[in-house]
Amino acid sequence: MLEELKARVCKQNVLLKESGLVVLTWGNVSAIDRNSGLVVIKPSGVSYDTMKPEDMVVVDLDGNVVEGSLKPSSDLPTHLYLYRNFTEIGGVVHTHSTYATAWAQSGKAIPPLGTTHADAFFGGVPCARKLTEAEVKGEYELNTGKVIGETFEGKDPYAIPAVLVQSHGPFTWGKTCEKAVENAITLEEVAKTAYLTLSIDGKTPDVDEYLLNKHYYRKHGKNASYGQNKN
Repeated sequence: MLEELKARVCKQNVLLKESGLVVLTWGNVSAIDRNSGLVVIKPSGVSYDTMKPEDMVVVDLDGNVVEGSLKPSSDLPTHLYLYRNFTEIGGVVHTHSTYATAWAQSGKAIPPLGTTHADAFFGGVPCARKLTEAEVKGEYELNTGKVIGETFEGKDPYAIPAVLVQSHGPFTWGKTCEKAVENAITLEEVAKTAYLTLSIDGKTPDVDEYLLNKHYYRKHGKNASYGQNKN
C-alpha cells in the first residue's frame, strides 16, 4: 500500500539527518495521499541509519493505523491536524534543528531581515504562544496542532510554510514531503543567519517591503521567473 510514497517519506526522513537537522531520532517527516486520505509517517524512535521504506506507518486522518507493525511518530496528531486544516499541503516536517529551536525557545518570531529569508517566506516566521498546562496535560500533540492553527489565523500558511512552537521547535510543510524538507533546511539557514545578523547589530531592521516582494514573487506564484522553463 502506497509503496512509492513510503519510499519517498523514508528517503526524506533520512535526508533530515544527512542535512544536519536532526540528531538521534529527533524529527519526523510525513506525507499525505490526498486521493485516499491516507498519511505515511516515520515510526516512533526508529534510527535513521536503519530505517527502511517498509518501516513507514500508514494511518488515516483519524490516526488509525491502516498498515504497519510499528508505532507511528508521537507527533502524528500534530501532522494530522495540519493536513486537515491546511488542505493544500502534501508533506509535514518536524525537527529540533539548532537555530530554529533556539528561536522557538526564546519565544520570538524569526524576522525577515533580507533576501535569503524572502526567497522562501513571505514575512516573518511566527512563533506560537506557549501551550497551557491543561493543553500539555491533555491531548498534547493535538493541541500543538491547534496552537499552530491559531497562530496562522489571518496569515497565509502557504506563503509562510513554517512555524516555531514555543519552548519546542519548528514545523514546516509544503505541497510534497520533498518541499516540506526543503523548507525545513531553508528555515534552519534563515534562523542561523538572522541570529548572526542580530548578533552584529541588534537593531537591524526588516528587509524593505519592495525587496521582500521582489524576491518572494520571483520564486513563487504564477509569474515566478526563477529557474528554467518547464515546458
